[in-house]
Amino acid sequence: MAVPPPQTPIAALDIGSSKVSALIVARDDDGRLRVMGSGQRESRGVKRGYVTDMDASEVAVREAVESAERMSGVTIDDVWASFGAGGISSDVISVEVELGGHQVEQTDINQLLLEGRTAIDGGQRLVLHAHPALFTIDGVEGVKNPIGLHAGKLGVDIHVVAADPAPLKNLDYVIRSAHLGVKAIVASPVAAALACLTQEERELGVALVELGAEVTNVSLHAGGMLVGLRSIPMGAKDISDDIACAFAVQRRDAERLKCFYGSAMTSPRDNHEMIEANQIGAEDGAEPTRITRAQLMTVIRQRVEQLTGEIDAALKSLGFTGPVGRQVVLTGGGADLKNIADYMQGVLGRAVRIGRPRTITGLPDAHSGPAFTTLVGLAMLAADGSGDLRDIILGTRVEKKSGTGMFGRLVSALKQGY
Repeated sequence: MAVPPPQTPIAALDIGSSKVSALIVARDDDGRLRVMGSGQRESRGVKRGYVTDMDASEVAVREAVESAERMSGVTIDDVWASFGAGGISSDVISVEVELGGHQVEQTDINQLLLEGRTAIDGGQRLVLHAHPALFTIDGVEGVKNPIGLHAGKLGVDIHVVAADPAPLKNLDYVIRSAHLGVKAIVASPVAAALACLTQEERELGVALVELGAEVTNVSLHAGGMLVGLRSIPMGAKDISDDIACAFAVQRRDAERLKCFYGSAMTSPRDNHEMIEANQIGAEDGAEPTRITRAQLMTVIRQRVEQLTGEIDAALKSLGFTGPVGRQVVLTGGGADLKNIADYMQGVLGRAVRIGRPRTITGLPDAHSGPAFTTLVGLAMLAADGSGDLRDIILGTRVEKKSGTGMFGRLVSALKQGY
């Protein structure tokens, strides 16, 4: 897929369980990626990454995109959307062709990729990505550009990511209901890795943990590609819900307590620090309930311990049991919890760092944290081209939709009674 020309606006859309975020970017005359506009709305109708209410989700998508359009002054017709729910699988397919010892030419690579495309079979699942990785020459791995080299056999490893079709169709339907075209649906771990992992980390081996609102994706990257993936139906929002249940406070107050006073590590002074919170159903003017920070830490630590145990089990199931020096990168909105990286480092016995998205010119400070890693990665992937095998061979197919643009979506929404 060719890199879009300068000033061509590209839209990324991250539909999570807690928020829907849109980012419009374009390349300037120097080829640098620049943010033109951004928008964010509270997510509605999404549970554990799955769409559960079409109408509510469509409104949130439309409002987030229109907010980004107003800021940028441009109209968006198509979006690159993320998919981070469970049910995503990752596999590596190896394909090889005989060359008879002659020099590798572009036609040989094209033939190899055609062979690879026929080898891709998602079965009952839909293929989200089919990325050619490094080539092999007579069994020697790690060849980036084989053209001009003599070889008896030419091979390539293809990274395939697939997902269950029903959740993807629901996501596609919600976006098109907002009168937007779906340029591509990208697996969240693929986008997040592009935004916060270095190329050297991806080559040497690194585990990426995306701690989302209700889903935690654990992905293993090695040799420059994603080689394994596990999804855990648990996230940062579960911590907030635990706080709300334990102290009978509203969810928004529980979220505030977690963000302002919460931590994954405890200290002796927690027993002496008092925190006020309004209980559910309390009358106006009623005295707020008072709890110690130690009580809050107890609730948070129980869920963090459970989640870290699930992450450790996922890493072991993926074979991430090699040298102690192999790193874990923690990203997603849950990575904002104070001291969570230090806590997980102690439990997992590995170096853990917080993964923040790469800086893009014009990116708002509010979007520079780990909660927006997937969104920024989507924009980067869209701007540089997906590198998908099916795009390389066949080119892309864009489906048309009616009522495009902010005005068209507004008219349609009025007709539907929103």
